[in-house]
Amino acid sequence: MIAIIIFGPPGSGKGTQAQLLAEKLNLVHFDSGSYLRQVYYNPKYKKNKIVQKEKRLSESGKLNTPEWVLRIITDKTKKIEKLNESVIFSGSPRTLFEAFGDKKHKGLMKILEGFYGKKNIRVFILNISEKESIRRNSKRIICSICRTPMLSQMSNAGCQMSNCPFCAGPLKSRFDDKKEIIIERLKEYQMRTFPIIKELKKKKYKVIGINGRQLPYKIHKKIMSLV
Repeated sequence: MIAIIIFGPPGSGKGTQAQLLAEKLNLVHFDSGSYLRQVYYNPKYKKNKIVQKEKRLSESGKLNTPEWVLRIITDKTKKIEKLNESVIFSGSPRTLFEAFGDKKHKGLMKILEGFYGKKNIRVFILNISEKESIRRNSKRIICSICRTPMLSQMSNAGCQMSNCPFCAGPLKSRFDDKKEIIIERLKEYQMRTFPIIKELKKKKYKVIGINGRQLPYKIHKKIMSLV
């Protein structure tokens, strides 16, 4: 039983690496960003003031309210643990509060320690520059059906690809991949997420930095060798 957390700025490949590891090691992949987007656009929450407020925050590039996010990821983590499953997170925790909580709230790290033990928690950071992050996100498209992420590319005929090469579903850009939103998300990562890494190191968690500019399969092999 292990718990893995993958950190990295927007476009660093967190979701891709988490999914590869989940399939290889039979882990439950909890992609908080994808999960929250499902909540934002669920018709039953269309008139929910809290959800709509969080949706507006996300669409502006800001991080969501930490207390709201912690409640969601705590609930999901408890359900995964009850199934006796190992887990991998991409996109959580994003703030010091989500990671460590306060006197009234237990943060995600303490919850994972209780379920899996501190020695069985692995933390990886995929490092890429801001310039690379903007470049990747500006070109990123996803399949509207299977959610496979990919970079915008041309077909052999020189035309922009419009369908997923895996399931043939229509391709689309993510709403939060506009340049101005990416820049805001990078600021949020530096100010609110990156400090978590320093604190994890201080608390003696196993934290490993990886060059995120490598080809995805090389990053995967590196992480596998360390897990």
